[in-house]
Amino acid sequence: MSGNSFGQCFRVTTFGESHGPAIGGIVDGCPPGLELSEHHIQIALDKRKPGTSRYTSQRRESDIVEILSGVLNGVTTGTPIAFLVRNHDAREKDYDQLKHTFRPGHADFTYQKKYGIRDHRGGGRASARETVARVAAGAIAQLYLSRQGIHFRGCLTQMGDIICPIENWHLAAKAPFFIANNHCHDKLAAKIDLLRRSGNSIGAKIYIEALGVPIGLGEPVFSKLNADIASAMMGINAVKAVAIGDGFDCVTQLGSEHRDEITPNGFLSNHAGGILGGISSGQAIRVTLAVKPAASIRVPAQSITINGEPNHVITEGRHDPCVGLRAIPIAEAMLSLVIMDHFMRHRAQIGESN
Repeated sequence: MSGNSFGQCFRVTTFGESHGPAIGGIVDGCPPGLELSEHHIQIALDKRKPGTSRYTSQRRESDIVEILSGVLNGVTTGTPIAFLVRNHDAREKDYDQLKHTFRPGHADFTYQKKYGIRDHRGGGRASARETVARVAAGAIAQLYLSRQGIHFRGCLTQMGDIICPIENWHLAAKAPFFIANNHCHDKLAAKIDLLRRSGNSIGAKIYIEALGVPIGLGEPVFSKLNADIASAMMGINAVKAVAIGDGFDCVTQLGSEHRDEITPNGFLSNHAGGILGGISSGQAIRVTLAVKPAASIRVPAQSITINGEPNHVITEGRHDPCVGLRAIPIAEAMLSLVIMDHFMRHRAQIGESN
């Protein structure tokens, strides 16, 4: 296995590098008859793309998607859907100094040791630029699942020491920081400006949920829904921790508090995050991610060359002071890909009547 494909019944393969000609992907297993156009995918890509505000990377990419196959007259045919997003604003010269030096906190060291060669231009496949393909594939999954009454949403709940409680979900999709309240914007903006001036970065916590997920998705032992969600989220660049439901908060909870009691009218709480025994319970799937501070910063750091000689690194180029801001649509996409794959697997095993 090459590690470039994801899913079983709804399978996604991505290709391309940060500063190569294009990023793209192939979705295999999408059911036929789904109305699909570039516009449906473009909406999701526009949420993720850089250069949309002064708070994110100033790399200017249009991120225009082209569908190459699997769609005829605006409808999916059931055959593989191939799509392409061309890179236009790659600046290779920003990375010339890194040809023979490893950036601390990046995959430079491990890629070089594993493969004996690496793409130093923005990290190649290890770059978050690769997630363009995941967001595009996720848009297809979300479009199909929306027809089944399943929807996804996410927001920033913390950046550094600034906590942003969820108060109004309608604000999250419109706010530059993806926050679901009215009073955190100025604090976050000031924090980002300070980080830009100092050449540093900060971590973040983001929250994602899936609504309308039916009961029964997931397997009882080796393909638990929560396990596959955790794996998918940990596969996102810079994610260092994943929590389902209450996550680490359950450490201080009593059993009588944490268990989700059931009545004839439904559950009284959702501490479990919508998954019991690895199988969806019909409640909202709740996922929280911790995203590390970006390692591409202007603060000098000790490192070594590919020959093992000591060196100092200052990462130039255009980077995000907080990568968590653009991780939200990526996390939504990955959650939708897991739910879509399990939805198709459940239908294959149990049938539509369940």
